[in-house]
Amino acid sequence: MPRPILATIHSAALQHNLSRARRAAPEAKVWAVVKANAYGHGIERVYAGLSGADGFALLDLDEAQRVRALGWRGPVLLLEGVFEMRDLELCSRLDLWHTVHCDEQIDMLAAHKTSQGHRVFLKLNSGMNRLGFPAQQYRAAWARLNALPQVEEISLMTHFSDADGARGIDHQLQVFESSTRELPGERSLSNSAATLRHNEANLTSDWIRPGILLYGSSPDFPAHNDAQWKLQPAMTLSSKLIATQSIDKGACIGYGSTFVAEQAIQIGVVACGYADGYPRVCPTGTPILVAGVRTRTLGRVSMDMITVDLTAPLAADPTVGFGSEVTLWGRSSNGEVLGIDEVASSAGTLGYELMCALTARVPVVVGA
Repeated sequence: MPRPILATIHSAALQHNLSRARRAAPEAKVWAVVKANAYGHGIERVYAGLSGADGFALLDLDEAQRVRALGWRGPVLLLEGVFEMRDLELCSRLDLWHTVHCDEQIDMLAAHKTSQGHRVFLKLNSGMNRLGFPAQQYRAAWARLNALPQVEEISLMTHFSDADGARGIDHQLQVFESSTRELPGERSLSNSAATLRHNEANLTSDWIRPGILLYGSSPDFPAHNDAQWKLQPAMTLSSKLIATQSIDKGACIGYGSTFVAEQAIQIGVVACGYADGYPRVCPTGTPILVAGVRTRTLGRVSMDMITVDLTAPLAADPTVGFGSEVTLWGRSSNGEVLGIDEVASSAGTLGYELMCALTARVPVVVGA
C-alpha cells in the first residue's frame, strides 16, 4: 500500500469559485489565472473546473501550449508578455494575447514579421512599481503600438498593490483613469481582492483576473476568511494516523524537544512532513483535523511526520487511532473545512505559497 498522503483537486469547488467571481463582477469577462501550474493544482487537473471562464491567463509559453493542448480555443493571455523575439512566433502560431509592459517588447513587435495581427494588453504602472509604463509615458507607448501593422488591438491594463488592505485602490484607479482617458480598448484591472472588495460603480473592468479566489483561498485573510467570501477549497491535502502514543506529563515530543506535555495526553503521528510541502516552520498549535475534528499540531514538523494532539478527536470518537483520517487543509470526509489560509497564517505565510509548495512525491487525484 502506498504512503497514505493524498492531494485531491475538487472540480466542483473550482466551478463554484468561478461562479463566485462572476457574481462579484457580473458585467465583466473572466480570465481564469492558472500561472504557477494553476497555483500548484496542475493546469490539466483544473481545466475542466475552470473551462467556463472566458479566457486563461498565465505566465509562460509552456503553460500556454498546455492549455491549447487541452483543447482550449478561446483567449489565452501571457501576463508578463514575451521575453525574447522568437516568442512572438509562438504567439502567432498559438493565437496568444500578450502583455506589453516595456519599450523592449514594443521594439520586438516592430521587428516581428507576421501577417497576423497581435492582440496586446498595454500595462500601466499605476503605483505597484513592478511592471508597466509610468503614467507620463503611457500614451506615447500606446501611440507606438497603435502605429504598428503587427498590432491588431490594444487593451489597457494595470495591477493593484493594495486591493486587499486599508490603502485600497483609489490612488491607483485615479492614475489609471487619467492615463487612459479617451483611449479606446477594453480594460483589465481587478485581481481577486479587487473583484471581491471593490466592486464599485467607478471600477470598470471589462476583464477581471481572479487567481487565488478560484482556488478557495481568501485574498484578504484574516480580514475575511474563505467561508465569509463564500469560497470552497479546491485542494484537500489529507493523510492518516500511522501511530499513536500515550505521553506522560513532562515528556517531550519531536526534534529539539520543543513541546513538553503539561499533562498526560494521547498523541497521533501523521504521514506528512516538510518533504511533502507542509511548512516546517508551523509551530505547536497549528490547526489540523483528525477524523473531521479540529485539533492542533505538537512539536516540530519533521521531514515525513507531524505529531498531533488527539484529546478532542478522542472525545468525539473513542475509536480514533491508527488509520484515522487527517486533513492538513481542505475538506474532510465529514464536511468539516480547514481553510488553507489558517495553516499558512500559522507558518507566517500565505495560502498561495502552500498551494505552490506541494511536492512531487504527493499523489494528486481529481475528485468532485
